[in-house]
Amino acid sequence: MSKVKYPDDYNPVLEYWRKIKSGEEKVGVKIYLTYKKLAYDCEHPNEYFYSPARANHILEFAENYCRHSKGKLGGQRVRLMLWEKAALAGAFGFIDINGIRKFRRVALIVGKKNGKSLLASIVGLYLQIADGENGPEVYAVATKRDQAKIIWQEAKRMVNKSPTLRRRINPLSYELSSESYNDGTFKPLASDSNTLDGLNVHGALLDEIHQWKSGRELYDIIVDGTTAREQPLIFITSTAGRIREDIYDFIYDEGKRIINGYFDDEGYKDEHSLFLIYELDNKNEWQYEELWIKANPGLNVIKNLSQLRDKVNKAKQNPDLVKNLLCKEFNIPENSVESWLDWDTLNNEATFDVSELKPRYCIGGADLSSTTDLTAAKALFMLPDDEHIYVLSMYWIPEELVAKKVETDHIPYDIWIQKGYMRTCPGRKIDYKCVTQWFIEIQQKLDIYVYKVGFDNWSAEYWVREMEETFGKCVMEPVIQGTKTLSNPMKNLKVDLESKLINYNNNPIDKWCLSNTAKKEDVNGNIQPVKTSVATRRIDGTAALLDAYTILLKIRDEYMTLISRR
Repeated sequence: MSKVKYPDDYNPVLEYWRKIKSGEEKVGVKIYLTYKKLAYDCEHPNEYFYSPARANHILEFAENYCRHSKGKLGGQRVRLMLWEKAALAGAFGFIDINGIRKFRRVALIVGKKNGKSLLASIVGLYLQIADGENGPEVYAVATKRDQAKIIWQEAKRMVNKSPTLRRRINPLSYELSSESYNDGTFKPLASDSNTLDGLNVHGALLDEIHQWKSGRELYDIIVDGTTAREQPLIFITSTAGRIREDIYDFIYDEGKRIINGYFDDEGYKDEHSLFLIYELDNKNEWQYEELWIKANPGLNVIKNLSQLRDKVNKAKQNPDLVKNLLCKEFNIPENSVESWLDWDTLNNEATFDVSELKPRYCIGGADLSSTTDLTAAKALFMLPDDEHIYVLSMYWIPEELVAKKVETDHIPYDIWIQKGYMRTCPGRKIDYKCVTQWFIEIQQKLDIYVYKVGFDNWSAEYWVREMEETFGKCVMEPVIQGTKTLSNPMKNLKVDLESKLINYNNNPIDKWCLSNTAKKEDVNGNIQPVKTSVATRRIDGTAALLDAYTILLKIRDEYMTLISRR
């Protein structure tokens, strides 16, 4: 069989994007945004540019030298699907003027049986012998050794079936050694290994991180082990899973924020990470066969369609099977709470200049949270003959916790503080007097009279008393937290957000809090906002907005009469 050789101008990233954009390739929102960004970067190079030569190099490596190890294709050369070519080309094709790769971390989250292990094995072998690295150390990593060996053993079988790879790599019982070729090694590595110290990682394949328990420490060790390399790569593969509040949730949450920030100037940025998240856009889509491919790009080629169809049919007859089906086949975490808003609903890039609008009266809202968490406050205002609701926001965080939370949570609190979206309170606790002072600024500096302030009825009594002493007893309005009070305002707020009537000045923290908010629904269809299981996904901004919005709905006629008098 002749060798595969791609044309010098071949670009599977753009090819895949064109098919996504035309609807020929059906994908979820996250993949759509990811390839929209990659295509944009191909066509608008800056510090990093797309190199067809570098991208095609790994494609040709995969299809010329890597072979399937088992099944009906065992022994045959790998033939990549377009989505696989685009993934590898995106990961390896962007470089700077010195030829250094842009992406140092790539995460592929996809339904099971879509060829994750095959791609990871190709990446591992490429990093070992084809990446131009001297003495590369490549590791297949998991918290348990048996799991760590899955990708490594797949790679070992590839080597044994490929004469070309076999000439360069010696498959030993405990490692793949390319010592005679480039002093390289490729080993399985687990938490219980005695070789975790002194790692000099060029490539790490982190497999099925949804199964990792207490995985953050191992993940950090691997990341720290890459610092001496010029262009290391951490390649993560996983489906969704049952284990909550561990490394999978941390990685997934960060990936979601990166993707949502691609075309948002104020959004979260990480230029060196690429997330390829194949999933259904909502839970109900599992019932529609034409949508299954969103989470299963290898469907009917790599993954057996008829077998998946049988599983879905069984789940339709037995509801007890649905959770596992959603988790393993469609990448919906088993214990996930249903998100309240999708990105298109909550995203609003409209801005305003309050000094030009010159509002006279506002309705406030506040969520004091606990003394060590975020605190949020809002000031909502409307104008005569204008149906929009404008939102001024402020957030507070204890000063002594900023650096730690930026490092551990990977939330850009420092940038938000620098840009004025957030303020710090001295020490390790929130001083609620800071919130009072902000409302004083609204009234004195912006000349906006604070008419009412909605607050959680469990808020600190001394803060409520201080606000009453400052603005008057009739200003403070308690908002009971629960479905009875919040369901109707929450539903109306969603409609106004979807209609782009809520203008929150493109505040990135507002956007982040809205995207983190989940909903809890009772048997009567009443809803209320709830936090997800991940502590770093704050919803304080949503809570403060909902408190203010609840009061606005309650006194809207009164408020509209008031502002029409100006």
